[in-house]
Amino acid sequence: MDIDKFVVENRLSDFPIGLGGCRIFDFHFDSCVYDIVVFDGKLESEKIIKSGDEFVIIHHASLSETLSKKLLQYDKLQIIHDESWDLRMLLSKIKEKRSLLFTDFAKNCLIESMFCCQKTKEAIQMSDIFAPCWQKCASYYLADAISSLNQQRSSPSHMLDLLRKLKKSTINKHISVVTQTVGIERSTPTLLERMLKSTIGFSDLVEKNNHSLIIQQKHDFFLKNSMLSDCYFYFGYINKMNFVKIKDTLNREQDLIHILKIAFDIESDSNLLLQQAELVQKSCNDILEIVSKA
Repeated sequence: MDIDKFVVENRLSDFPIGLGGCRIFDFHFDSCVYDIVVFDGKLESEKIIKSGDEFVIIHHASLSETLSKKLLQYDKLQIIHDESWDLRMLLSKIKEKRSLLFTDFAKNCLIESMFCCQKTKEAIQMSDIFAPCWQKCASYYLADAISSLNQQRSSPSHMLDLLRKLKKSTINKHISVVTQTVGIERSTPTLLERMLKSTIGFSDLVEKNNHSLIIQQKHDFFLKNSMLSDCYFYFGYINKMNFVKIKDTLNREQDLIHILKIAFDIESDSNLLLQQAELVQKSCNDILEIVSKA
């Protein structure tokens, strides 16, 4: 894909621009999108554009960003346009603080995971229908934390494979808790087809930006390459991101459970859910203790 031509055609060259995401790494798939980050300071949501046979996601960003989660997404960004050199200066600062940013993001994810574990327990006690959704989120936040502590950026398509390849350590042993509680052992082509439809439906309801086209493309790639577990993990991660976006309005969104039951492939056994929440919570506490002593 001709990135420079795309930037000109979409009138993006008035601002510093960089290429990020999977495409700047050797492990990217043919199905991976092009993530273009435009540092225009706008608060607009992501925009998805199809260019030829490729998908491009335009992210709006600020050169004065301070959140570790976002700064890590700009790490190793390939500069497309930067006449002022402001973007180069930002990337230089990120490089200097890289280790601290990964640790800070990991701690935030561990805290979020424990919060979700607590929400799971409370929801079970109250017979809240969203209890299984909170548990799924807890597991994915734990995955984010482990990935970050290994200085890997969050990447829904590649995270499971990258986690599998990590060296054994006191932190990485908790990957087994992620795989035990996410549910990847249930992945089959038939189940994934059902999850695909619901994941797309949930994305359309929450994001409203044609992300569903990318989700379909990812599903087709994973199944073509017999990567069923990776596809299951990917769906769960995408659903977790969208669930978190609406977590404060769940009391008004009770009907969503019908689509989330399939999208998340949720577990209905409350005793098992409680066990899973306890497992994830213990892993979070153990990792936090290790990190605090480092």
